[in-house]
Formats: sequence, C-alpha cells, structure tokens
Amino acid sequence: MIRGRMPQEAKAMNKIVRRHFPAEKLPEELKAGLDPCSQVTVTLEAEDRPEKVMSLEEMFALRRDVYASRREINADIDAMRDEWGAP
Repeated sequence: MIRGRMPQEAKAMNKIVRRHFPAEKLPEELKAGLDPCSQVTVTLEAEDRPEKVMSLEEMFALRRDVYASRREINADIDAMRDEWGAP
C-alpha cells in the first residue's frame, strides 16, 4: 500500500467499502437506473444483531389462536347474517 492512499477495499468495524466497482457486476435490483458502463462505490454495513433472539416456543406463545370450532364459526356466520338482515 502506498502511504496516504486508501486501498481499493477499505475495511472498518462491520463495514466494507469498495470504490470504483463496475456497475454491470451489481445485482439487477441494485443496478436499475444506472449506466452499466459506470463505476460505483459500494458500502456494506453489518446490521446489529438483536440482543436476544426469541425461541420458537416464545414465538408460538405470542401468536393469537386462529383456530375456531365449528360451533364458533357457525355463530359468527349467524351473527353476520343477522347484522346484514339476511334470512
């Protein structure tokens, strides 16, 4: 490395910077609207991980019960029919 010049790939904590990257090598969703002959600077930064990741048991405990019995379903349908004035 020449003193006073940044290398092509500069790395810092959880961050990668790539300068003069050919736009044509970018994924389709990133190069939309760019001239494929141009060069870009790509900066990647790692996202912070959550301090605590929930277990499957914790996720299931938080979910709402979406199942209903046949009796509950029929009662809901009857209530909607009454609300709408249907026979």
